[in-house]
Amino acid sequence: MPADLDRLLARQCGVVARRQLVGLGVDADRVRDQVRARRWVVVTPRVVATVTGPLSEAQRRWVAVLHAGPRSMLGGLSAAARAGLQGWDRGEVTVWVEGDLSFEPVEGVRFFRTARPADLVAHPSSEPPRARLEPAVLLWAAYEAPPRAAVGVLAATVQQRLTTAPRLLEWTDRLRPLRRSPLFRSILADVGAGTHSAAERDVLRLCRRHALADPHRQRRRPDRDGTTRWTDCEWDLPDGTVLMLEVDGALHLDATTWTADKRRARRLAGPGRIQLSCTALELRTEPHEVALDLVALGVPGRTASCA
Repeated sequence: MPADLDRLLARQCGVVARRQLVGLGVDADRVRDQVRARRWVVVTPRVVATVTGPLSEAQRRWVAVLHAGPRSMLGGLSAAARAGLQGWDRGEVTVWVEGDLSFEPVEGVRFFRTARPADLVAHPSSEPPRARLEPAVLLWAAYEAPPRAAVGVLAATVQQRLTTAPRLLEWTDRLRPLRRSPLFRSILADVGAGTHSAAERDVLRLCRRHALADPHRQRRRPDRDGTTRWTDCEWDLPDGTVLMLEVDGALHLDATTWTADKRRARRLAGPGRIQLSCTALELRTEPHEVALDLVALGVPGRTASCA
């Protein structure tokens, strides 16, 4: 085999497109001979593997991109996984294609035609070709993910130190128009700067929209160990019970933070105190559900002094 082919195969994990073989002088007859000798395997009508046996994850990615052609790249969660994102694998390969999708489907691969210029979103040096992390996760969050997963993946990229909230905000602007961009900007502001002030605004907005009494905010309370804590929101109910509501922002999706939050909630609980929590996403997208729960637990309506 030509030395150039050996180098190409080493780079592409033993996977090669037929168009690449033709460019290196390896014609269809030679490919057929190798397949008949069981040294090579036809993986798709456009791609050949020069190894036998099950394909590795890296080889599956190469097959997907090579099958789609030279103006294609890994996109969505596949690109994010290649960039190092952990815990979001969906078991299939996503490929973005700039151009025509009139080629054969491939099992385990999802092909999407993208209107975003490849020169804008493509990583400059990745192999196999992939989108940059920020457009990969933002476009997946905008057009494929349910709202909670959309927020979760953006938070995860920051928590895993693969990018920053300002960088994602910058790409939110660069990808205009982008579905859900107001939600993304709001959540990323929380991720980048903390959630207290945003949570307070959202709870006040909820109370005024649903005619509920305003809560006491940032109340000082000692926990079981005597450590001073500050609660997000509290209501003094007519029967003397105190209802406490903590708002978890996007950063609270991290397992370590989540564990600390639960420990804190236990230590603040006690006789006559009800401890609740909700997410910042719920306050933005489903405030009526939170309001119904507050009413069911006895939060009073607004009075003239609350108007």
